[in-house]
Amino acid sequence: MLDQIHLLAAVTVLGVLEQAYFFLQVIYARRLFGVSPPKISGPPEFERVFRAQVNSSEYFPIFLALLWQAGLFFHQGLAAALGLLYLYARYCYFVGYKASSSQRLTPIYLSTGVLWILLAVSALGILHSLLSHYLGLNILQLLTA
Repeated sequence: MLDQIHLLAAVTVLGVLEQAYFFLQVIYARRLFGVSPPKISGPPEFERVFRAQVNSSEYFPIFLALLWQAGLFFHQGLAAALGLLYLYARYCYFVGYKASSSQRLTPIYLSTGVLWILLAVSALGILHSLLSHYLGLNILQLLTA
């Protein structure tokens, strides 16, 4: 079983490390701009770092759920590759947003696109599993016949 999830686990750990990095960037920005908790407003430079971290945190559970569903029901390698692409896009989003709010747009579109692809392959994999289990239909055999 572990050989079927090791790539997913590795991408998950990388994602958690990325989230930790984003959290640390907020702490550094708080110190740099003198914004003490629980305040969430301050100079625009601080607010961009804070929003980039919060936005990334909001999407992280969605990413994890789709990553694991796609990996378990469709294909671990594809899901892991898409997961790495998502993490890269999120990093670019964070760095871009930190620099300027307009530089966040391309990476957010990329990361959102990856989530939609993960959703699609998850749905296909789950549908295949349900049809196979309950109706005895193998979609792959039907499509290749």
